[in-house]
Amino acid sequence: MAMISNEASDYDLYLFHEGRHFHSYRFMGAQIQQVGNRDGVRFTVWAPNAAAVQVVGDFNGWQGEQHCLKRISQSGIWTLFIPDIDKGALYKYEIQTADGRLVSKADPYAFAAELRPGTASQVADIGGYLWGDDTWRQQEGFVSYQSPLVIYEVHAGSWQRNSDGSFLTYRQLAEVLVPYVKDMGYTHIELLPLAEHPLDASWGYQATGYYAATSRYGSPTDLMYLIDCCHQQGIGVIMDWVPGHFCKDDHGLRQFDGTALYEHWQTDRAENYGWGTLNFDYSTPEIRSFLISNALFWLNVYHVDGLRVDAVASMLYLDYGKESGQWSPNQYGGRENIEAIALIRQLNEAIFAEFPQALVMAEESTAWPLVTKPTYVGGLGFNYKWNMGWMNDTLRYMSLDPIHRQWEHHLLTFSLMYAFSENFVLPLSHDEVVHGKKSLVDKMPGDYWQKFANLRAFYGYWMAHPGKKLLFMGGEFGQFIEWNEAQSLDWHLLGYELHGKLKGYVQNLNHLYRQQAALWQLDHDWQGFQWIDCHDYSQSVISFLRTDDQGNFIIVITNFTPIVRYNYRVGVPKAGRYREIMNSDAECYGGSGQINGELLAQPTEWHSQPCSLELKLPPLASIYLQWEADVASD
Repeated sequence: MAMISNEASDYDLYLFHEGRHFHSYRFMGAQIQQVGNRDGVRFTVWAPNAAAVQVVGDFNGWQGEQHCLKRISQSGIWTLFIPDIDKGALYKYEIQTADGRLVSKADPYAFAAELRPGTASQVADIGGYLWGDDTWRQQEGFVSYQSPLVIYEVHAGSWQRNSDGSFLTYRQLAEVLVPYVKDMGYTHIELLPLAEHPLDASWGYQATGYYAATSRYGSPTDLMYLIDCCHQQGIGVIMDWVPGHFCKDDHGLRQFDGTALYEHWQTDRAENYGWGTLNFDYSTPEIRSFLISNALFWLNVYHVDGLRVDAVASMLYLDYGKESGQWSPNQYGGRENIEAIALIRQLNEAIFAEFPQALVMAEESTAWPLVTKPTYVGGLGFNYKWNMGWMNDTLRYMSLDPIHRQWEHHLLTFSLMYAFSENFVLPLSHDEVVHGKKSLVDKMPGDYWQKFANLRAFYGYWMAHPGKKLLFMGGEFGQFIEWNEAQSLDWHLLGYELHGKLKGYVQNLNHLYRQQAALWQLDHDWQGFQWIDCHDYSQSVISFLRTDDQGNFIIVITNFTPIVRYNYRVGVPKAGRYREIMNSDAECYGGSGQINGELLAQPTEWHSQPCSLELKLPPLASIYLQWEADVASD
């Protein structure tokens, strides 16, 4: 994509100050361009309350007296073209505040940043990469709601590391991560935030450079190469995006021109006490231009396929994470953040106008209504929402000793009371395997074998439950300790039998899921789901049907106890022969080998179905059954 090659027009400035410029990165920041016959860089920054602005960098000995920017907008845009500067140059803005102080700031619109602990911005050319993903980008007719989505969530710095403990680069990840994800059967990779951030331990969720792909793993074009490789292998890319808050580091957005510019001017609205960060001021038009442009920047320039929007609840509620006395109500006396709601709706309208097939997922942890409904009916306009209620309920259930599960059976079934009220993703994310919560396999009760059996049973239930799927890295092979961003996953565990067999189970489950339209085609419609029996709490067994739009169905049964249940009868909708197409208790997955193979339906009505099967329910296991043939036709 060619970048704009001249100074911002009056129309650009008008839209920017109106909060309606959705590609402001094309003229803001450090733009490599030619003026007359001189090559150089045009620097443009928004600092309305500054008395003066200079560019300092390695090209002028960090002395900016000769490089003072000119104010070209009454609302505070400053610009300067400096010849004979090339890509790679380091720079900052030195801003004289209205009260006479000098502050040194990184460029909010910088396309690259100095490797930490350095804090300077870096001139970068992001328009020259030759993409090879035209076939992927030009897919027509793709409707994500009616397609399989099984997402592998990845932290780039700790999925795997080099033998010396250093990070894999974007290009190394392209060589090892992409084929791994393809082989495992995932449809998408979701990357934790890649915007530049000063602290590794923030995982990227506290940024200083919203337009700068973090230099930890390489250059902007290296990241483009990684995404390009994903697309050429048929893998989509989703990136975590954080428009709710930013860190307080001196070189970042805080008090950018000596005043509360990016953060809200009211302290109680600016402070995010729980995370020690600052909240954006969504009432400021230029902030809306900055954030919406940033979302479209990642979709446009880096070809990402979607954004998972972090901490949406913290944006929607003025009292989020705050005690009494730490927040003030809106003009109507409520706790809703009216400006944030408007920003979210405007954001989603802008994204889908330009990228109608984008995935825009809200991490929204409350019961806010209509999160995934269109803005024209009063919705927020996302097309997916993380189902945090399902996640909390089911992980709580799975952590119980099986003897106690019968008394908490509702934790398994309650999600179907609201499963079709939104378009849901069922997340088993990084947040569930840190801060003392234990890894997924270690959450499971019982001895070593039972922990793995419980997890396999849970994965089978999860994969068949309505909603798209997301699993954090390491969950596929039973990472036993909590995730630690400072080191690689424990890949050596694959040398142990149950870990290796769990990986094989997840791989086969992913591929089976993708092959069976009944498991995803009607994810957001009651027509795609039917309970067979949700009431067998005394035995901790559930059974249900998943159906595609042609009427093909899969029967799913999960036994959440370690007891083999012989001669268990379950109702089925058709007579004929059924085949067991997945059994998490198979020996090849580390199970006890209690399998069914083929089964013949009997003309005995059961569970309000015209026929029934008598089968063997393996211990702590999920099984999938598929109708194969009418016996009379054999």
